[in-house]
Amino acid sequence: VNAIQLVFGSEKRGVDIPRIKGNFETNVPGVYIVGELGGMGLIRNAFLQAEECIGYIEKEKYPSREGVLDMLIVGCGPAGLSASIHCAQKKLKSVTLEQEDIGGSILSYPRNKVVMTQELNVPGYGKIHKREIQKEELLETWQDIIQQLGLDIKTGHRVTNIEQLEKRLFRVESNKGEFLTQRLLLAIGRRGSPRKLGIPGEDLPNVAYSLREPEVFQEAEITVVGGGDSAIE
Repeated sequence: VNAIQLVFGSEKRGVDIPRIKGNFETNVPGVYIVGELGGMGLIRNAFLQAEECIGYIEKEKYPSREGVLDMLIVGCGPAGLSASIHCAQKKLKSVTLEQEDIGGSILSYPRNKVVMTQELNVPGYGKIHKREIQKEELLETWQDIIQQLGLDIKTGHRVTNIEQLEKRLFRVESNKGEFLTQRLLLAIGRRGSPRKLGIPGEDLPNVAYSLREPEVFQEAEITVVGGGDSAIE
């Protein structure tokens, strides 16, 4: 009877979500979006969403091309890692690019934060049985999964340009090279890259762009740049 309606956000404070098809493809054929960017931020849900997306792609039976990847994945948070795992399982040639380190936005969470509260089955690796798992343990598990499955994940690669050369052929440029791929999967989340001031010293180790462990700043003299929610926190 429409008594209850599920929405992302509210009428006044909604979340802008890209328009995607049932198979997670955008209006550009061959470009897909999964995870937090597509409105699915919880770790287990993002993981399962990427699995479903790769399942749709595998059913296409689109032929591989010499010197061209079947899939290039941008981002190695929960959705990106899941896509990498399932591409390997489906024998799809793939590479994953991550501008920071493995874990995506989880890296910025405070120490010992509980990040997952449900079991997760990882093809080729087994089941993560713990009902609760903290940030550090999950990141260690992910590193173990990557090593055991031999996933091709390149960290420190910031994507700078994407060009469609022809139907089902994209050239993706990063700060460390370029790649040709038939499909592109964006699992970049919503946190994005921090906005910097363009001043000397902004990359020094005592300059932070997120609040990770508040106790580090106790009784310290600090300067906060900005006046929004994060600055107040």
